[in-house]
Amino acid sequence: MDKLVKKAQNGDAEAFITLMEQNKQTMKRIAIAYLGNEEDVADAIQETILDAFEKKCTLKKPEFFKTWLIRILINNCITIQRKKAKVISMDLVEADQQTKLNLETFHIVQNSDLEFFDLLQKLPKESRIIFQMYYGEQFTTKEIAKLLHLKESTVKSRIHRGKEQLRTQLDI
Repeated sequence: MDKLVKKAQNGDAEAFITLMEQNKQTMKRIAIAYLGNEEDVADAIQETILDAFEKKCTLKKPEFFKTWLIRILINNCITIQRKKAKVISMDLVEADQQTKLNLETFHIVQNSDLEFFDLLQKLPKESRIIFQMYYGEQFTTKEIAKLLHLKESTVKSRIHRGKEQLRTQLDI
């Protein structure tokens, strides 16, 4: 993948498109964990692709491409959340997102991911993204901490608390 990243950085459009295709599902799953509805997810991914294309030369180490791309995505998700929070009260946003999630989940998430997605919905918002990144995308706790600007111990404790919450809810 490092060669592909270098090609993209040198202006090879096909290489850039290939990189985006390779990371499309990961971006979708993480954006869903953050935003919850199809329109916002599509906006976040579109912005991320544009930002990544415009800033591709700022990536210093090609081996960190995926981490760099996900950080851009997370920043875009946060921006979208902030814009929505200014327009509509948070209670209305959450109710609207739940309605849209029920209707749109099948279009966004592949069938094999539905069970995992349902489990994520049982977690508090601050734990969902961490679970998606850790269990869904296999990021390390160190990588997650760096991407979310948290301490690694915070990430570990949220994973632990989230697992305890799921055990309680599922009676395991």
